[in-house]
Amino acid sequence: MTTFTQTVLFTDTDGRARFREESIALDQGTPQSMLSQVFPSGGYQLRTSPVGFRSQFHCTGAPQWCFILGGQMEIGLQDGSSRIFGPGQHFFSADTLPEGATFDATVHGHWSRQVGNEPLVTLFVRA
Repeated sequence: MTTFTQTVLFTDTDGRARFREESIALDQGTPQSMLSQVFPSGGYQLRTSPVGFRSQFHCTGAPQWCFILGGQMEIGLQDGSSRIFGPGQHFFSADTLPEGATFDATVHGHWSRQVGNEPLVTLFVRA
């Protein structure tokens, strides 16, 4: 079976953001055009961030896909690790604040920043 690899940014049981890889089955369509199931979405937003942009630690407000349309985006985690995503790459951001928790910038969330000499252009699609 053909699959699509989805990178997921999620909140682990200890409240910390982590990355994991998941497979999405492409089991519909034809051999020349394999498709996944149709997933629901709740709207989309476009964003541009200037050269030099960097956020503070924060959690995702609502689960959403993030597609990089231009420039590069680095996502950093509390454990010091990070990943850089470039044009055509994506991840599913689902590192929401655990229910009942009060945000703690030393435990929760991730930071993001623009990398390189091109502004960052992203498309967010709500799940």
